[in-house]
Amino acid sequence: MTLRHAERKWAALAGLVFVLALLPAFVHSDYLLSLFDTAGIYAIVVMGLGILLGFAGQLSLAQAAFLGIGAYTSGWLTTHLGWSAWPSMGAAMALSAMVGLAVGYPCLRLSGHYLALATIGFGIITQLVLINWKSVTNGSDGMGNIPAPQIGSFVFDSYARYYYIVLVAVLACAYVAWRIKTTRVGRALEAIRENEIAARATGIDATRYKIIAFVLAGAYAGLAGSLLAHMTKFISPDSYSFDQSVVFLVMLIVGGSASISGAILGAVLLWFLPEVLRPLKTSYIMVYGAAVVAMIVFMPRGLVGLLETLRSRFVRRRPDAA
Repeated sequence: MTLRHAERKWAALAGLVFVLALLPAFVHSDYLLSLFDTAGIYAIVVMGLGILLGFAGQLSLAQAAFLGIGAYTSGWLTTHLGWSAWPSMGAAMALSAMVGLAVGYPCLRLSGHYLALATIGFGIITQLVLINWKSVTNGSDGMGNIPAPQIGSFVFDSYARYYYIVLVAVLACAYVAWRIKTTRVGRALEAIRENEIAARATGIDATRYKIIAFVLAGAYAGLAGSLLAHMTKFISPDSYSFDQSVVFLVMLIVGGSASISGAILGAVLLWFLPEVLRPLKTSYIMVYGAAVVAMIVFMPRGLVGLLETLRSRFVRRRPDAA
């Protein structure tokens, strides 16, 4: 990457962040703002899955379970122990990461569809625990009255205010994922993804690095779960099912599994797509499914891969391109 190209890239990123920061000033609908908030939270979950699948090549279908662990941890600490939202978010991340370590150590000795099946089992068990451990989770009735975060007397009790918490969290998680990708850990994960046997032959401790990826994926989902709990102020086990884990996987594949921006783009697009198609009423599910299948089939590298292809063609056709 040339210096000029890098400068243009960072300038474009700064411009995008500036536009996103101004969004609540132009969007006055609470419903639309809630969609943006939720899309950002889901983008964090998908970025975590991207570290595990996109960077390390390990398929997990348990992201919804970690999302639930984070949500219930934060909800329980604030409603039962009187914690404020900020330390509860840190605790949600920490517990989800520790569960990721406990689950990842035995599971990541597996590979391929065996790993996928193991994570499916973990997700189902987690949802059953959330339903049946009524003394802690309140069972199928869910947990309510979760307080909004606040700084001093300023309470983030509206979707417009909460938007900035989500935006900062998305940017921070994206930066951490980018730093991981560009360091020794990221290069080791990439080597494992491409050829684990060859990576082990060069001295890379594949099991250790895969566990690191699993822990990070759990921490990202735990943070997202906490953010979701404090935004909605109510959580229930139905939101953390296997179906939701599949949705996160599809978001990542559609956006681009090995791309941080692809994870964000896929999450936002597939979260808003049903809203765009809602006027179709009963047939929108069919159109939505067909659109997702078409994107997966005709864009194997995801939306980011398509954009990169279009950009490279545009650059080649420019008369001043060298």
